[in-house]
Amino acid sequence: MPKLGVIGSLVWDEIHGRDPAAAVVEEWGGIAYALASLDAHLPEGWEIVPLIKVGSDLADEAREFLASLRRLAKGARCVEVPVPNNRVVLYYQSAERRCERMAGGVPAWNWTELGPMVRDLDALYLNFLSGFEMCLGTAQSLRRGFAGPIYGDLHSLLLGMQGDGVRILQPLPAAQSWFGCFDVIQVNEEEMNQLGPDPLAVAADMLGAGATTLVVTLGPRGAVYVTQGGWVGGREGGISRPAVQQPSRPITTALVPVDIVASPTDPTGCGDVFGAAVFARLLAGDPLPEAIAAGNRAGARNVSYRGASGLTRHLRGELVAP
Repeated sequence: MPKLGVIGSLVWDEIHGRDPAAAVVEEWGGIAYALASLDAHLPEGWEIVPLIKVGSDLADEAREFLASLRRLAKGARCVEVPVPNNRVVLYYQSAERRCERMAGGVPAWNWTELGPMVRDLDALYLNFLSGFEMCLGTAQSLRRGFAGPIYGDLHSLLLGMQGDGVRILQPLPAAQSWFGCFDVIQVNEEEMNQLGPDPLAVAADMLGAGATTLVVTLGPRGAVYVTQGGWVGGREGGISRPAVQQPSRPITTALVPVDIVASPTDPTGCGDVFGAAVFARLLAGDPLPEAIAAGNRAGARNVSYRGASGLTRHLRGELVAP
């Protein structure tokens, strides 16, 4: 069976103000949303291999969450580390704006650890939920040492952390070098603005560094893609790395709109659910616009559900008890 490696951080969320009338909620967040979406959208036969470190204080709960995934590879589990797990306190100011404060001590991966773990994998999904999952050197080694396609949601790579743990948007140091570590890059609109004042110039930098595709999420407006080669006009994606962009190939860009959600319940994790669905459908061979449309539908469905527990079943269209 083909295997998808998933790198990210399982985060324990404490959420304030998502619903002003509701009490504070504590639940799994971070990579849990992407795992639920991958479980719902991967093509038949694919297995999920989590490459995720979790603190010993929440290791049992993490194993219980992973056991709820149908596509989890046999014997797969988190790597327990003897430190407090990452925890995030979220204060929602609106449906699309929030303040985030992080604590925890889960260490980064290095190539010595990751190298043996990716040898039998067919594709990799990386989501920087803490921003400290790996350093640039490890990401570059992963790019050189892994032959399959790599999807990278840059997210918290563009978040600095103040002394009190509050996350703030900031430019990405050595951005061009980071761009070269992924085949498909995902950012949201605010993150894109941190990368430079001219979005088209930033997209050109990404393609020039070796990526084939950029996807920018725009919230209720949908998502924009820019691509040069690979995954655009037909079902050539499969499990092979997309063709390296060539100057002779035209650059294609388009907005893929999303249906308006009348009464959104919870915006937490929408970008993670979206990106995981996009990559899952690319691995199934869907053309890029169709994969992004599937991601939009998944993100829209996510806003009508709270939390990551049971989210897989909700994304599949099953009834889930509150």
